[in-house]
Amino acid sequence: MHAAASAPSTPATSGFLAAPDALPAPDAGSAAVVPELSVRTRPLAEVPELLSVLPAETSRDVLAAWVRRGEGRVGWGCAAQVHTAGPQRFAQAESWWRQVVAVAGALEGVDGLVAFGSFAFAAHSPAGGVLRVPAITVRRCGATASVTTVVDLGTLAEPGDPAELDAAHAAYWATAPISTGEPATGSEPELPLPQAPGEVAFSDGARSGPAWQSAVATAVARIGAGELDKVVLARDLYAEAAAPVEPRWLLRRLAAEYESTWVFAVDGLVGATPEMLCRLERGLVTSRVLAGTIRRSGDDERDLALAASLARSSKDLEEHEYAVRSVADALAPHCTSMNTPESPFVLHLPNVMHLATDVTGRLTNGATSISLAAALHPSAAVCGTPRDRASALIDELEGMDRRRYAGPVGWVDAAGDGEWGIALRCGELDATDPRRVRLFAGCGIVAGSDPASELAESAAKLVPMRSALAAGPLAP
Repeated sequence: MHAAASAPSTPATSGFLAAPDALPAPDAGSAAVVPELSVRTRPLAEVPELLSVLPAETSRDVLAAWVRRGEGRVGWGCAAQVHTAGPQRFAQAESWWRQVVAVAGALEGVDGLVAFGSFAFAAHSPAGGVLRVPAITVRRCGATASVTTVVDLGTLAEPGDPAELDAAHAAYWATAPISTGEPATGSEPELPLPQAPGEVAFSDGARSGPAWQSAVATAVARIGAGELDKVVLARDLYAEAAAPVEPRWLLRRLAAEYESTWVFAVDGLVGATPEMLCRLERGLVTSRVLAGTIRRSGDDERDLALAASLARSSKDLEEHEYAVRSVADALAPHCTSMNTPESPFVLHLPNVMHLATDVTGRLTNGATSISLAAALHPSAAVCGTPRDRASALIDELEGMDRRRYAGPVGWVDAAGDGEWGIALRCGELDATDPRRVRLFAGCGIVAGSDPASELAESAAKLVPMRSALAAGPLAP
């Protein structure tokens, strides 16, 4: 593929760029350099299957995806990134992103510019937060698709040389096995199918099953004593495969089995979340709350009866009410025209069913999707009520660092719009051993919770990742 010099885009003039910059700077040691980025976006003549265009040779930590029912974004390579830490990890990331967008907007424009991100559940976790701008991003929306290439001018020998910049963009375009409508050169890459990881062995993480049940029993007792209303307890599980685990393999498996979820990959965290923490699109804010779960039986008639019992369950309705209230309260300072349905609906997934409520509102204060995610996190759906007491009990009873499990994961664009899910039904690829993955699942504990039932629910929530790892070869 050959590049043609594109006309400079009109710099963004949204409220995102015009907003005050009184935000904390990223950590001095976090490589928080604000780069000068050249951004070029072109329509595609053919609409690709997004997960099929991800290249095999890409380093696992710089492969990114956010896909639902075939639509969304995938990216690879790294044009710019920032790592943040501590209680200010969201604000630091947003401050950096504002500066990146402002600089890029003054150069060639910001059409198509996005960053993928992931943030730790706990402020004290060393996992911190990351925002990363891929060198190549492919976007699909309905019957249209585009490819965006991003070049850091600081990587060029002569940053002011248009020919060198054109060549850099062309080199990125050439790595995408998709058509931009130009004549083929014969050198377009053919991507091999991702390979199965082979036999997979699973082992306990921080707590064995019985030990985790004991922690649940302790939590129920503390709730009964009036210390708090709800707490979400998570457990982890280690998977070790015979061969390296390819994120492309996991993404394809998860997308095929759980098409109603948002399938994601950011910085080595891969999963399929059913829960949208917040979506911001042209001033409309949406948050999907899931709390209250029952395992599917595999029999349609039986599952309908189970769904009805879930919708009537006082224990699950109580758990769900806490989660909805926490989201509505967090959004209220940022929104008007709030709509919170009185009753939840039952969301059917292949392995479980959830009580679900979609909370919506109209943005009033110019907040970005990152700051909305920060305001909502952690909701009662992944932490508990009251938040501070639940968080302290999690630290006391779980015996592990959740890292980025149950934290916000998603993307933000140059206008500040974006989608941030809760990192559920996911696994963290081991940074030192490509055969190992750490899996997570959590359950909401209230006064009526039964430890054995909660363990069974956690096992059901581990099914998506376990099945994706253990499935057979992909069809060509």
